[in-house]
Amino acid sequence: MKSILNGILALLCLISCKKIDEDGYRTFKIKKGKHRSTFSYCTTKSNLINFKVMFDESAEYYTSDPLNQYDVNKLYGVSDCGSRHMENSIRFGWRWLNDSLEILWFKHEEGKFSFDKITSIELNVPYDCSIELTDDSYILRIGTEEKIIDRKCAGKYKKYYLYPYFGGDETAPHDINIRIK
Repeated sequence: MKSILNGILALLCLISCKKIDEDGYRTFKIKKGKHRSTFSYCTTKSNLINFKVMFDESAEYYTSDPLNQYDVNKLYGVSDCGSRHMENSIRFGWRWLNDSLEILWFKHEEGKFSFDKITSIELNVPYDCSIELTDDSYILRIGTEEKIIDRKCAGKYKKYYLYPYFGGDETAPHDINIRIK
């Protein structure tokens, strides 16, 4: 039964993959009025995730409630500790704030979330990113910036990837394209 389930999950991962462009990027589109960019489910046992990201002008947005401009949209990451991502996870976040694209870390730990700014980045410029899970920390790197965040569960767990997602309580005000490789 477990092998059948693993086969189904692998098939879902392959079917749900976005097309790759000539530069090797997949474009994740968050459509106007939506939160999610995809319903993909892909797993990993790796404790190191490397990727490139590039945002275009569609990352510039304004929320209907000015306080929601401070909300953190989710970029890319993984669940952790053998649990669901709303319980334990780490990922990069992003937001358009004060005419700047901010990149943040965003962590769920035992059902509570925390976040903080890492840096601001330019539009239409590719950035190397990584998330490393050690026994006691998460190390997030983007470009030359690095942040180390405490991790409470040591070990190598099966994790699932977390893809671009807009908002908290507001949906995307227009189509937003994020390229990831």
